[in-house]
Amino acid sequence: MYRRLAKLRDQSPALGQAATFGATAGTILGNSLLFGAPLLAAGALKTLTGNPRADKTVLNIAEHWITTNNYLINHLLPNIDLRVNLPANLSPTGRYILLCNHQSWVDTSVIQYIGQDRLPLTRFFAKHELLYIPIVGQAFYFLDFPMMKRYSKEEIAKNPTLKNRDIEEARRACQQLANKPFTLLNFVEGTRFTQQKRDAQQSPYAHLLKPKAGGLALALAALGEQLDGILDVTIVYPDGVPLYRDLWQGNIRQLGVDMRFVDLPRELLNNLIAGKFNDDVATKQAMFDWLDNIWQQKDVRIEQMLADFAQ
Repeated sequence: MYRRLAKLRDQSPALGQAATFGATAGTILGNSLLFGAPLLAAGALKTLTGNPRADKTVLNIAEHWITTNNYLINHLLPNIDLRVNLPANLSPTGRYILLCNHQSWVDTSVIQYIGQDRLPLTRFFAKHELLYIPIVGQAFYFLDFPMMKRYSKEEIAKNPTLKNRDIEEARRACQQLANKPFTLLNFVEGTRFTQQKRDAQQSPYAHLLKPKAGGLALALAALGEQLDGILDVTIVYPDGVPLYRDLWQGNIRQLGVDMRFVDLPRELLNNLIAGKFNDDVATKQAMFDWLDNIWQQKDVRIEQMLADFAQ
């Protein structure tokens, strides 16, 4: 089917893209129902009984779900100029925190695509409100995605005890990943990059927004002793930042991904584990300096990756 759709895209791009999107959307919806129902059933059993076999079943179903999506990507983008640089010593049974620049909703699908059979299931901090999205929200919960409930300044002003509750909730959520393989994705910019956002915050980086350290510091404090490594991922879209539908319409022609390990000074990790990030000025500054160094190198790397595609 996807070969015929690719031929149709060549003959009539607009019609081909519409047909491809329709076929893919139908397939994704079907997959969501096909894998979502058993995942929710296994997840409910896991929650009610604490059975580790149910936990394993939930993960296996999720992996098959991702495999199917990756199969679609392979057929939607058969001629993509894909350039990927990965470290050799990755393990699907490892425990990693993954930092990444953020430009598009496609970023998460890219990470799942390149991480298949190389990394554990990718999880990320998710808003508590996502729980109310049918199938997806419950899947996040049963897969132990760290769920965070944010409180507004107005809510905190009315009830000051809420000030640190989101931090405690995030710490508890991270600890749910303890003693199991995980890849915890952190978009430390906090939002998708645009030139307008960069200019508004007067970012010192050409291709990046300023990194935020709070969520990462919290994850390192909760999980740092168990980590097999911190991964820095850089994603570039040389032919333009895609919308999410562009992925499923087969519109991405060039994609570059670089992944590498980064070292965290032991003294800084010890201070984070000791809970010093919020109260100790030196620890907070050391964390920001460490992130700034990574971001400076990433900024240069993006420039070089784009230049390589332009040759």
